[in-house]
Amino acid sequence: MRSILTRLLGAAAAAALLGTAPLMGTAPIVSAQPTFPGADPDVFHVAPPDLGAHANGDVLGVRPVDVSRYGNADGWQILFRSTNSSGAPIAATTTLMVPRGGVDRPLVSYQAIINSLGTRCAPSHSLFDGQFTEAPAIGPILLRGWAVAIPDHLGPNSAYGAARLGGQIALDGIRAVQRLPEARVGHSAVGLVGYSGGGMATGWAAALAPTYAPELPIVGVAQGGVPTNLNEMAAGLGLAPHPLFGLAFAATLGLEREYPTRIAVSPFLTPTGAALRDRIVDGCSEDIIDNGAGHSTAEVTSEPGRILEPPMRTVFDENSLISYPGAPRAPVFAWHGSGDQLAPLASTAATMSHWCASGTRVLLNVLPGDHGPASIAGIPGVFGYLGDRFAGIPAPSNC
Repeated sequence: MRSILTRLLGAAAAAALLGTAPLMGTAPIVSAQPTFPGADPDVFHVAPPDLGAHANGDVLGVRPVDVSRYGNADGWQILFRSTNSSGAPIAATTTLMVPRGGVDRPLVSYQAIINSLGTRCAPSHSLFDGQFTEAPAIGPILLRGWAVAIPDHLGPNSAYGAARLGGQIALDGIRAVQRLPEARVGHSAVGLVGYSGGGMATGWAAALAPTYAPELPIVGVAQGGVPTNLNEMAAGLGLAPHPLFGLAFAATLGLEREYPTRIAVSPFLTPTGAALRDRIVDGCSEDIIDNGAGHSTAEVTSEPGRILEPPMRTVFDENSLISYPGAPRAPVFAWHGSGDQLAPLASTAATMSHWCASGTRVLLNVLPGDHGPASIAGIPGVFGYLGDRFAGIPAPSNC
């Protein structure tokens, strides 16, 4: 399987070799307000007026979708109620595929890599317009007879970087799927899967589940290449020119969207920073990487030191699994590249050590190579691990 990260790292390398295109045009008037993506043209995603009257996971809307390109399965998109990082109600969407025939098949919540600031880049769109680069993973899941739910885990504002939000949306998406009678998965055992940014949402869903959604029958978690320390990632990608700087910049803008009263990024942008922001405000991953390649924090903001100071550090910590005191109740398979430059292994190892000390059964598989190659090398272990958990086999651990 060719993961999206492999594709992204290839794009970044090309940008580094060819040189970064200058940000052209007249210097803009720098807005002091957070920017948000344009309204999603699909009205299905619009929250109903009585959103606050619903509980987390309540189904707000449902429609059938044609998923025949992925396998012999029935498909639905489900709008459901969730909660943002400030405790306010939001409407989120998940796409469900269920192999035809059978009841209470195992259910996989697959958190895709969504390195984007545009809602048009979410799986509910990309699954059907040919842009979903993790598509090769979906067919094998369905062939095993497992149902799969793919949430838009960045939420209605495409708040890239808000990893804890992603965990909450994933959990509420599972609730919604299990409350949809026609899906026939109301009593299904659940597994969580995700790599890199999708792994962040997966890890947060696993860690939050014991308190946020304790009723969910999560039997196993498979997460890979997870950046568990956002402060470390921000410093690694942002303090010096970097081919993947766009990801760090976009994540900061995404966190500003999610925490508008706590993080102020836009008031301190330089004209260059504002021009870059405006280019990627509704952008998908390749837009973000191509436009941001070779830039740095010092170039886009008048106060580059702010990224290492409160309150930004505090919000980064609140979205970093390494700082969260809780731990999953379900067993965890974690795979990670020994030479991962985007998400250094040491932080993941420290997080897994904390989870082990908390009683979680963790199997940490360290693979050779960087972030992209490790994403592919770990896939065979994911299917075997979840298959055993669905079969009720006790989980291994190397704690």
